[in-house]
Amino acid sequence: MAKILITGGRGFIGTNLTNELCSRGHDIWTCDILQGEYPQHLKADTGVYQQMDSIFRQHKFEYVYHLAAEYGRWNGEDHYENLWRTNTIGTKNMLRLQEQHRFKMIFFSSAEVYGDYDGLMSEDVMERVPIKQMNDYAITKWAGELQCLNHAAMFGVEVVRVRPVGCYGPHEYYSRYRGVIPIFVYHALKGKEFTVYRGHKRIFDYVEDTCCTFANITDRFVPGEVYNVGGREEWAISIEELADIVLRATGGSPRLARYKGEEGFTTRIKVVDFSKARRDLKHDPKIDIHEGVRRYVEWARKVYSY
Repeated sequence: MAKILITGGRGFIGTNLTNELCSRGHDIWTCDILQGEYPQHLKADTGVYQQMDSIFRQHKFEYVYHLAAEYGRWNGEDHYENLWRTNTIGTKNMLRLQEQHRFKMIFFSSAEVYGDYDGLMSEDVMERVPIKQMNDYAITKWAGELQCLNHAAMFGVEVVRVRPVGCYGPHEYYSRYRGVIPIFVYHALKGKEFTVYRGHKRIFDYVEDTCCTFANITDRFVPGEVYNVGGREEWAISIEELADIVLRATGGSPRLARYKGEEGFTTRIKVVDFSKARRDLKHDPKIDIHEGVRRYVEWARKVYSY
């Protein structure tokens, strides 16, 4: 049993990861800028060094899952001060604390770092190809990876980086800054129109599958490694297909979907390689998009009383 801290522990992935790690018998603590009812929750802002320093003066953690971040492309445009402070200063604070306390860290990047790359997105692409990230959110995630690599070289800290791809599921509450699935589901349940951009293809991964893989890292921690974590390559679907799946699962009218051309400043087709996570982390997603959306809609009906 390991004592583990999850930053951003009240967020979407953080909540689900807490449940998974607790089910494995680990001693799990969470911190977040939000309050929480979890008995081992600590309210703190990773962007404020003194608050995080206070936690590490009181607790000795073997692992830290560093999820705390401002999420999303348009959130990063509208609230860029928060984005850069949390995603870069917050990560720098965690790395400084790691220098002192020598915990093992799992840093959460994003598949958005692959930017405008239109080939197979394997982990080594970032070492071989000059990539243009397409928004501030992606830039901050790549900056975070570079911070981790730099600190590992300079101070010998131990970090594993992960690049989640298309994660969705329970505890992902709607906002206009969230992913495409919660946006489509919320609008369909409310009988509101939503925009479907043509010509884009994605792979989606149900959060229970994702968190199972993330939890495996504690048993297979190899400093310096980086992993794409998502669904299965053959699960890639168009956003038009996704809209159809959501409308069937919610019973929403097909007229709610408003189709437009390709969306600018985002990757058109993400073709991601998950073979490394399968090999090293026993990544084995079970829940395909049809079953996953059905489960998410069931959760959303309870949350939104529909």
